[in-house]
Amino acid sequence: MADEQELQKAKALVETLERELSARCSPIDVYKAYYRGEQPLKFASDEFRKYHGARYRDFADNWVQVVSDSPVERLTVTGIKPYGADKADGESMRVWQANGLDADSQLGFLGAVTSARAFALVWGDPGDDETPVVTFEDASSCIVAYEPGSRRMRRAALRRWQDGDTYMAVLYLPGEVWKFERPVDRRTKTEDMADVDRQLDGWRPREMRDEPNPQPNPMGVVPVVELLNRPLLVDDPISDVAGVVPMQDAVNLLWAQLFTASDYAAFPQRVVLGAERPMIPILNAAGEVVGERPLDLEKLAADRIAFFSGENAKIAEWTAANLEAYTKVIEVAVGHIAAQTRTPQHYLIGKMANLSADALLAAETGLVKRVEEKQLWYGQAIREVFALIALARGEDSKSRDLRSGYMLWADAESRSQAQLADALLKLKQIGFPFEFLALRYGLTPAEVVDLLAMIERENQLDPLGAAAAMMAQRPAPAEDAVALEGDLLAEETA
Repeated sequence: MADEQELQKAKALVETLERELSARCSPIDVYKAYYRGEQPLKFASDEFRKYHGARYRDFADNWVQVVSDSPVERLTVTGIKPYGADKADGESMRVWQANGLDADSQLGFLGAVTSARAFALVWGDPGDDETPVVTFEDASSCIVAYEPGSRRMRRAALRRWQDGDTYMAVLYLPGEVWKFERPVDRRTKTEDMADVDRQLDGWRPREMRDEPNPQPNPMGVVPVVELLNRPLLVDDPISDVAGVVPMQDAVNLLWAQLFTASDYAAFPQRVVLGAERPMIPILNAAGEVVGERPLDLEKLAADRIAFFSGENAKIAEWTAANLEAYTKVIEVAVGHIAAQTRTPQHYLIGKMANLSADALLAAETGLVKRVEEKQLWYGQAIREVFALIALARGEDSKSRDLRSGYMLWADAESRSQAQLADALLKLKQIGFPFEFLALRYGLTPAEVVDLLAMIERENQLDPLGAAAAMMAQRPAPAEDAVALEGDLLAEETA
C-alpha cells in the first residue's frame, strides 16, 4: 500500500478530474437526449405551452439522429500499416477483431460525433498475454489531462462509473494505476449536513483482494486515448449536434403548430350568426316550466339536425387553413440543417427525382469531405490505440512503428459497382498493381490475402490460362497510359 502522502495526492487528482468531468456532462447529456429523440418543446409562447404543450411532450421530428449517423456509417477501419512496412499488420487487426471493435468502434465514433469526444482504453489481459483488452468509453465517463502546452502527451486519465449505490473510479498515471470508490451523493436538507456528507463520502482506496492498490503500469504511458471531434487549437472540440439543436427545436415547434392548426382549422368551419343558442324548458312532475337549459349542440350535430332561432339568423363559413405554409418553412429549416452539417439533402428530405450518378456524387461531396476529416482526426487516436496494444504485448519497437504508420479505412465515397469497376480498370491499365486495386475496391487486407491465395491456386490448376490472363493485363504502352490517365483525370474533374 502506498504511503499517506502519495494517497492524498492521488485522491486530490481524482477529485479535480471528477469536477471537470462533471462540468462537461451537462451538454453531453443534452446531445445524447436529442439523439434519442427526447426533445422538449422550445420557442413556444406561454399560452401555447399551457394549452398544447402536454400533447406534444413525446413528439420529435428527429433530424439529430440522421446528422449523427450519416458520417458514422462510412467510418470503417480496415487495417493499419506500420511505418516502413509493405503490408497491413495482421496481428493488430486480430486483436481489434478479438475485442469486437469492428462493431464497438462504430459506437465510439458515434459517441465522438454526438458528444464531441470519446475515449479508448487499452489494458493487458492476465488470461491472455497476446490479446490486450480494448474498450471504447463514453465522454461522460472519462477525462484525460495533458502536459502543459501539448495536445497529445497525456499526464493522467480518470475513468468513473456508477455501480449500484457506489461510484467507482480508476486513475491512470504513466507509472501506476489507482482504484477508488465512494458512495453516491446523498440528498441532504442543509448545507452544513451536505458538508458532513462530503467529508464522510469522499473518495477512498478500493479494497482489492488479489492485487495491490496502486498497481504498477507496465506500459509506462497513460493507456487512455481521446478521440476528438472537430478539435480547435485553444478550445474544446465541437459536437456535430451542437449546431443542429436550435434548428431541431424550431422544426419541432413548427410541427406542433401545424398539428394544432390542422386540429382547429384544417377543415371548413360553419358558423351561425345573429341567433341565440336554443334553450329547452325544464318541467317538473306536474308538467310546469320551472326553468330552462341550453340545447345540446353536440347531439344535434351527431343527429344531423340543424336548429336556428331568431329572424336574423344566417349561416357563414370559414375556409380551411392553408397548412402548406408550415410545411414550406419546415423544408427550409431542414435545408438549413443539411447545409450547416454537410448532410446530403436526400438524406433529410427524401426526394431523389431523376438524379444521375454524377449528380448524386456531387450531392454527397460535403458528406464525403466531412467523413475524410473525421478519418484524419480519429485516425490519429486509433493509431495510438494500436501502439498501446503493442506496448501491452511488450513490443516497444513495433509500438513506435505503429504510432508512425497510417490507418486504412473503407472508401468514404459511395459509388455504384459499374463506376467503381470502370475506375479500377483504368487504374489497372496505367500500371497500378492488383493488390492496391483490391484495397480500393473495399476489401480488407485480410480479404486481399485470401483473394491472392485463391488466384494462386487457380493459376496452379490452369497455368496456360494464367499466362494468357497475364498477357492481357499487361500495362498499356507509355503513350496509351498517358491518354488513359488524362481520361481518368477528366472524369474525376467532371
